[in-house]
Amino acid sequence: MEYNTTRPKLMLPEYGRNVQNMIVHAMEVEDRTERNRAAQAIIEVMGQLNPHLRDVDDYRHKLWTHLFVMSDFQLDVDSPYELPKREELTSKPERVEYPSSKIRFGHYGKYTQKILENSSKIVDDKEKKYLTRTMANFMKKQFLVFNNDAVENNVIANQMSELSKKELILDNPEDLLSTNVILKSYGIQPNQNKNNAKKQQAQQPKKKFKKQ
Repeated sequence: MEYNTTRPKLMLPEYGRNVQNMIVHAMEVEDRTERNRAAQAIIEVMGQLNPHLRDVDDYRHKLWTHLFVMSDFQLDVDSPYELPKREELTSKPERVEYPSSKIRFGHYGKYTQKILENSSKIVDDKEKKYLTRTMANFMKKQFLVFNNDAVENNVIANQMSELSKKELILDNPEDLLSTNVILKSYGIQPNQNKNNAKKQQAQQPKKKFKKQ
């Protein structure tokens, strides 16, 4: 019995060993015309085995690239595309630097903080007043996504003032959207967590104490 561990390594296992063997056979064909016909036939088989590749832009180009990869770049045929280079396919991608910007309050996110920091550029009083109320309600929604129990409006007002460097001052914090309205918009019933906690506590077996 022949085991896969004793067989040659599959370059792209998703195509199976039969396609790999077809490519090996095509490499042994001496006549270039026949070799080109064999390559075209293999491309058609590869396309049928992986129909999902047809959703990829220029999928036939991708099939030809896979053909050369499975031949270990040894197949000498006339490709309708530029021949791929081993170095380009095996090179490591460039390192992406991790963002190092600091976020004062993680639950508001980076972009909320940037908007508030740039609020000093707004000169028009009406526009600044509109931004103050809009951002305050938005921050309250973000806070409740992070912690859907409750939040004091004064906390939102103070944190917005801090992030905007006192450019945006909320005069009447109590005019913000109510916590219950925001929670319901997220499909969360007010005090849902507290009720669940009470139910879980009630379902726990009571401890029995032995008399001394």
